[in-house]
Amino acid sequence: MTTTLIILAHPGATSFNAQWAKASADACTGKVLWSDLNAMGFDPVERAEHYGMSGDEFDPLRTQSEAADRGELPSDIMAEIEKIRAADRIIFHFPLWWFAPPAIIKGWTERCLTHGAMHRSNARFDSGLCKGKDVLFCVTTGSSAIESGADGKEGDTNMHLWPLAYTLRYCGFTIKQPLLFHGIHGFFQGDSQAELEARCKATLAGQQQVINDWNSRPEITFNADTDFDEEGRLKPGSPTHSPFIKPI
Repeated sequence: MTTTLIILAHPGATSFNAQWAKASADACTGKVLWSDLNAMGFDPVERAEHYGMSGDEFDPLRTQSEAADRGELPSDIMAEIEKIRAADRIIFHFPLWWFAPPAIIKGWTERCLTHGAMHRSNARFDSGLCKGKDVLFCVTTGSSAIESGADGKEGDTNMHLWPLAYTLRYCGFTIKQPLLFHGIHGFFQGDSQAELEARCKATLAGQQQVINDWNSRPEITFNADTDFDEEGRLKPGSPTHSPFIKPI
C-alpha cells in the first residue's frame, strides 16, 4: 500500500493550489498524509528558541544533529519527520513567487530536513536516507507558459525549481519532472476568466491520470556521486544535466 504525503504551501484555503492538492489526495489509493503548512501555522524560521537555547550559542547544524541523537527535536519538526519517513512519495503543491517557491517551503526544508535525522555527512545524494522515495512538484505560475520557458522573459520555471529539487536530491529522494500550471492569477475577466476556469477544471480532472501514471512519469536526472572526484569536482568527461553543474 502506497503512503502519500501532500505538502501544500498556499495561504488561500479555496485557492486553485488547495483544490489541486485535494485532487491529488482524492486520486491516491492507500494512506494519505497532509501538511498544509499555512493552515498549520508552521514556523519556517530555524531559531535557537526552538531548542531552548540563546542565540549567542546557536549553531543550527550541530544543534539539529545533537537534538536528533538525543531524540529531542522540536515536536512540530518530529511530526513532519515521521510523515516523511512513513511516506513512499511526497507531492508538493505551491505557487512560484518571485522566481522561487514560497518562503514557507524553504523554511520547511531548513527545519525538517534536519542534520542527523534526514541527512548525515556519510548519508546523502546517492546514499541519502530518503532513497527510494519519490517527489513531485505541482506548481502554478502567474506568468504564461511562453514567459516561463527557457527563452522566456521570466526565466525557465524548471531552473527556478532546481534548488528545491537538489535539496531533496541531497537527502536521497527521486524527483519526478514537475507538473506546471502557467498563467493563473486573480485579475482575469470575461473570456480570459472563462478560459482560465476551463483550464483549472481540466487540470483537476486530470490529476487522477497523473497519479495513475506515477511510475512512468520521467525523473529529473542528476549527476551520480561517481561523476565527482574526491574533492567534489565534476570529473572530465562526466555528463552535464544542468547549468548549475557543468565543466569549466
